[in-house]
Amino acid sequence: MKERDVREDLYGADWISVKIDAMSYEIWRRINKPHKVFKLYKILEGILEFSKNFRGELNTESMLIRNLNDSEEEIEKIANMITKIGSTKSYISIPTRPPTEAWVKPPGEEMINKAYQIFSKNFIDTEYLIGYEGNAFAFTGNVEKDLLGITAVHPMRKDGVEQYLSKAGSNWEAVEKLVKNNKLKEVRYRDKTFYLRKI
Repeated sequence: MKERDVREDLYGADWISVKIDAMSYEIWRRINKPHKVFKLYKILEGILEFSKNFRGELNTESMLIRNLNDSEEEIEKIANMITKIGSTKSYISIPTRPPTEAWVKPPGEEMINKAYQIFSKNFIDTEYLIGYEGNAFAFTGNVEKDLLGITAVHPMRKDGVEQYLSKAGSNWEAVEKLVKNNKLKEVRYRDKTFYLRKI
């Protein structure tokens, strides 16, 4: 089946998700271990061509791996590509299951947050896939569970956490407890404080 035939078949879908883990060939090769006949530039060209005519929901997922594709430079390149294809939503993921290679590790919370901020700066609707999300955006009556659910999907700025706690009738002690118990991580980015679920 030719590439054009594949694209034509996919145009009828309502929802498509494509993986964009790297823009640099060597990094892509180490992450995805493709067969030697596959060329990264051809795949990216195909995704871009497909996006021009696809009328359904086109999402992307980018898995970040420590010391491989989690540099600011590589993330900027990935964000630029996602901007070109005009994704409906983009997911930043990390290895959450045991990988086939022992050296594969998730990046730290600071780098995950930086990736989120870079995507957001490029007007990309972004969410995390870094753990079980649970009932993330509803008040369940369990403030700690809700905060962990929300921060598994995206970082919460300190003022957002304060607003959430106020609506939930809780106080900052809930956050302090989660940080102390190593369930929530506090990180700084561009003079703002963010909270992320601890990996």
